[in-house]
Amino acid sequence: MRANTMNEVHGSCLCGDVSFRLTWPSLWVAHCHCTLCQRAHGAAFVTWIGMNTEACAIDDPHAHLRWYASTPGAERGFCACCGSSLFFRSERWAGELHIAVANLHGAVDRAPMAHVFWESHAPWAATDPNDGLPRKDGAGSN
Repeated sequence: MRANTMNEVHGSCLCGDVSFRLTWPSLWVAHCHCTLCQRAHGAAFVTWIGMNTEACAIDDPHAHLRWYASTPGAERGFCACCGSSLFFRSERWAGELHIAVANLHGAVDRAPMAHVFWESHAPWAATDPNDGLPRKDGAGSN
């Protein structure tokens, strides 16, 4: 799937059973280095795009989307068929859906803005120290 217009982008899980459409603009894009993202995705960090929930349409015709309560008040959405990690939602960011950028079938509408939860970054994964992005401890403090 590719974006139908310049105002939206499509995405899906690996097997394609859970797909979604996002309507721009996004709220933000950031690289998350928290240990929960590391373990959920099996990666040093995850690049998320934050969207208003109303700007997201999820298509799950086979009812494969599952939500895992990863911490109190927060859930991670994944495909029960292929295991792809897709979404994050939390009471902390009510009204937002966070989508793993790697699951998009097109470009995002903005560049990453920060590295968050930097205090738990994986020291074995190189990141460009000159990328110009702030490295924030937690989701918002410096």
